[in-house]
Amino acid sequence: MQRHDPHPVTGGLFESPVPPGTGWPGDPATAATPVATTAAAVRRLARTADDVDELQARVSVCRACPRLVRWREDVARSGRRASFADQPYWGRPGPSFGDPDAEVLLVGLAPAANGTNRTGRMFTGDSSGDVLYAALHRTGFAAQPTSVAAGDGQALTGIRIVAAVRCAPPANKPLPAERAACSSWLERDLELAAPRLRAILCLGAIGWDAALAATRALGWEVPRPKPRFGHGAEATLTSTDGHGIRLVGCYHVSPHNTYTGRLTPAMLDEVLLSLRTA
Repeated sequence: MQRHDPHPVTGGLFESPVPPGTGWPGDPATAATPVATTAAAVRRLARTADDVDELQARVSVCRACPRLVRWREDVARSGRRASFADQPYWGRPGPSFGDPDAEVLLVGLAPAANGTNRTGRMFTGDSSGDVLYAALHRTGFAAQPTSVAAGDGQALTGIRIVAAVRCAPPANKPLPAERAACSSWLERDLELAAPRLRAILCLGAIGWDAALAATRALGWEVPRPKPRFGHGAEATLTSTDGHGIRLVGCYHVSPHNTYTGRLTPAMLDEVLLSLRTA
């Protein structure tokens, strides 16, 4: 497994909070990046981000949800899985990863405590990510079949990965207020992508619901009654500029689904390949 070089500031050990611009590979933030400490600040900073890079920098240093900040930093400092005990942890919100000009957004639920919270990259460092990146590579979206750590050379083309909640939550269950606070980041991601966006792929019902709520908040036309989630389910959304965008459902790439065969590699590939069609 590829290992990170130690942070120039922290010496490879997590300190709370990690200052922006510590030199982590791919860190989008700098010392000048503004930090949101309330839901109101999230709304303001999301709305005023001019592009994807600026938005992800602001996401990556957000401290608006005290419970999530405590959890992600406690895991990074003292709650590490034994197999990762000698590795530095990102310990911050997960910025999006992928093509900034993507025509497809993939919406997940939230980072894993020893996955994204460790590596700093969405769906990286856990078994769910292993399944997802292998499929993205098979279907031509990813440069490599694995995603190990920031700086490993992985790159996505035509797709960008975001999440409904950007911090690792205890028991993988963000609270409603935490989802609400984080929703402004997703709304702005969708708004920035909208001019070229063709499809939104939602992993799981929570990703599906988050995408629907965010697009409604942006004033997009959403079918009524509310479209129901299912694997391969589809609905057409209409952005404010009048063009149609496919909303596509996919079972989550969680071990519960992949180990039991509820979601097979063939099923995942089929959904991903469908995103290449108009």
